[in-house]
Amino acid sequence: MLIDSLRRFLALCLFCLAHVLVLGRIQLFDCATPLLFVYFVIIFPRSYPKWALLLWGFAMGLSIDMFANTPGVNAATLTFIALLQPHVLELFLPREAEEDIKASAKSLGVWNFVCLATSLTLTFCLLFFALESFSFFNWTYWLQCAGASTLLTLILIFALETVRS
Repeated sequence: MLIDSLRRFLALCLFCLAHVLVLGRIQLFDCATPLLFVYFVIIFPRSYPKWALLLWGFAMGLSIDMFANTPGVNAATLTFIALLQPHVLELFLPREAEEDIKASAKSLGVWNFVCLATSLTLTFCLLFFALESFSFFNWTYWLQCAGASTLLTLILIFALETVRS
């Protein structure tokens, strides 16, 4: 358990550094921002305790918030995604899935992983940009930002997933 926690902490640090130093500075067409750190929450295994998943999601969101000048937006959004992840993962698991199955394209199948990653990333981006703008005055720009960021994030997630497998 200690080695698993150390690996997760290292992954948290790497995702945080990648976002703060590189990905957070990218903004394509004034609306698409890669939010790759949501992948950290997506890949948790089925058997992982839900309370620990919530803590990891909150810690990741808080660490991103400290450097990205988004006070509490990432922490709230990633905690919500961590709350949803076990329930959404259950929807895409095979019937005879093991208790300790990890969320990956190899274990779930490519199509099921695409659906899992898309649903959680889209939910994250919609909630993130809703909380960030705190207004639905310009809802077309909100949808444009959420859709473009979801697409850009999914491209990076699938690229990481092919390297990870």
